[in-house]
Amino acid sequence: MTSSGSEIKIQIRPLQYRDIQTISNLGKELETVKQWYGLLKFLKYFPNPLQDFLWLYVAQIQQQCIGVVQVAPFNKSRSTWRVQWVLVDKTNLDPELSSGRNSIGSQLLRHCFETIWEARTWLLEVNIHEKSNLALYRQNGFQPLAQLTYWCIDPEKLAQLADHEPQLPNLLPISNAEAQLLYQLDTVSMPPLLRQVFDRHPQDFKTNLVKSLLNRFKPWFNAKEITSGYVFEPQRKAAIAYYKLEICKDGSHPHRAELTVHPAYTWLYPELLAQMAKIVQNYPQQALELASADYQSEREEFLEKLGAEQVENTLLMSRSVWHKLRESRPLEGLQLSDVLKGLHPARTPIPSRMSWLESRGETLPQSPPETDNPETNNQNR
Repeated sequence: MTSSGSEIKIQIRPLQYRDIQTISNLGKELETVKQWYGLLKFLKYFPNPLQDFLWLYVAQIQQQCIGVVQVAPFNKSRSTWRVQWVLVDKTNLDPELSSGRNSIGSQLLRHCFETIWEARTWLLEVNIHEKSNLALYRQNGFQPLAQLTYWCIDPEKLAQLADHEPQLPNLLPISNAEAQLLYQLDTVSMPPLLRQVFDRHPQDFKTNLVKSLLNRFKPWFNAKEITSGYVFEPQRKAAIAYYKLEICKDGSHPHRAELTVHPAYTWLYPELLAQMAKIVQNYPQQALELASADYQSEREEFLEKLGAEQVENTLLMSRSVWHKLRESRPLEGLQLSDVLKGLHPARTPIPSRMSWLESRGETLPQSPPETDNPETNNQNR
């Protein structure tokens, strides 16, 4: 993709290995790419959870990389894609390329929209205080979807929660057999618009063999461990709550939790947090982070009452894409005689009495108007 603004040639292309050193100073998000580029490039050719990590495009001016964008599929059907981040070096950059519809960030986003045809919806998350990024995404068609709040529970409050014995008689481990139950729980726990954008299916809640092996061997290579469970309602035969806890075993980062609760069972919030607090007590004392959305008022009310601290507020935004269908045969190449061939008469029609009179310039006799008297109408007939 090449465009010109103020006679400046801008080329947007996939990331290459030689670009890593040039763009590594744009942001800390590129540290992982720089460290694992070789392995990720190799894994991209095989089915694995990391093969979609290297969807990166760079913007180049006169052999110099000045911007980079990373995108990735959000669901397994690949109907929804997520913009991970957009980084632009605005040092000594032309004002026309720093902001507006022709900015480097906008051109990077439009290149992704035009290149990845399978994406019907785009999704991203941005901090509400990053005004420049918010303006960039709004200019490119992204609309607010939900507001997210990230909370931090300090170790002292976790210890208090751990003193409470959670009442979870039907807490079960998660396997691929529960994918349908988790999909139903995910569907009912969010608004219809959010459900449509996420476009999740039961296969999104299944773990393939490669990912399960990676999760099993991951604690050997880093200090993270993942545990999860769900609460089963035997009468309704449905999952009513689900949690996923990422444990940091060396104390270098806070623990992180994902929590999904059925709207009719919000009383499970203290029980599930007590369960997770008991689990993290076996590791170095550190905080626990989790998120809440603006449509989860009960969760936010419980966290405020608990004394959790708000650490970040972000905005979830989405953008729909309408694809142009390409006709296999252009409309201008179609002949009406071919289209309407089946409607042509097979033989010359037989003239009727009406057509014979019309050809002589005569008209058919008209019947006299009917009156309210039945006897007069019968005489006229």
